Amino acid sequence: MADCTCGCETKSYLIYSCSGACDTAEISDLTARKLRSEGVGKMYCLAGIGANLPNFIEQAKSVDLNLVIDGCSVGCGKKIFEGKGAKTQCFIVTDFGMEKGKTPVTPENVKKAVDGVKKGLCG
Repeated sequence: MADCTCGCETKSYLIYSCSGACDTAEISDLTARKLRSEGVGKMYCLAGIGANLPNFIEQAKSVDLNLVIDGCSVGCGKKIFEGKGAKTQCFIVTDFGMEKGKTPVTPENVKKAVDGVKKGLCG
């Protein structure tokens, strides 16, 4: 498990992203991948959690914190984690000033989401 590089107290994260079809979902996925490449945590499979696969749920319970990055306020990722008993913090891309269906998928918007997640973790 990768150690957090943001300076906060949590040691290990698993990162999950929305898999929707809209622009903010794509930004969610790219944000998770960027956080992974920066060493914040390891990406993991949200579908495995949603399918109630025991190994996936046990892995989620074994880390300090699961980061769920949803594309919009529907919050599918957050809802998937409800009742699983794993410590989770959820972020919504549209909370970072982007609008579903009207936000271009650009490196600038991905950076805005990455920065928002990092600030939410340590702020």
